[in-house]
Amino acid sequence: MKEFEDIQIKWQNQANKQAPNNGAKKVIEKTRRLKSGQRLTSIILSITVAILVIFFFYVKAYSMQTMTIGLGIMILSVIVRILMELLSLRQLKQIKYDLSLGKFKEEMIAYYKVRLRTHYIFTPIILVLYVIGFVILMPLFKSALSTGFYTYIKVSGLIVLIVGAYLIFMQIKKELFVLRSLIT
Repeated sequence: MKEFEDIQIKWQNQANKQAPNNGAKKVIEKTRRLKSGQRLTSIILSITVAILVIFFFYVKAYSMQTMTIGLGIMILSVIVRILMELLSLRQLKQIKYDLSLGKFKEEMIAYYKVRLRTHYIFTPIILVLYVIGFVILMPLFKSALSTGFYTYIKVSGLIVLIVGAYLIFMQIKKELFVLRSLIT
């Protein structure tokens, strides 16, 4: 019975909440930050794809099946992530600020759930595919490059992976915090 009373008190307190001053401005500013973060992510990923495509043609990867597969996996995984960001950005843009509070919150929760799936399911899969593509290329690098440069590629690749994963994780954490603040 105590649990029911606790729930009832929480429910009653919830009804007394007032909209904060400049609440609409705060919501608009937070969603603008989300949009700009997603645009920045798309730009960075697009630059990555451009570099990989240039590298693909520079080394004439199309003439080697293993290199085509490795770079193809890397390029396609990043393109899929870009498309996911663009679709997510489109969904965010379609949420209208002039909706009732309940409807706006409902749409933000739906958007939040999509972002959770993107970040916790698809992003790790895409990262793993990217790493698989890179690992496929490693034997080719080993046979074509000097030992020192090959070691440099291995070490720098690992550092880029660790730093990149950390930055991605921090960006995800920041985005989800902003989204949670919008729906609570």
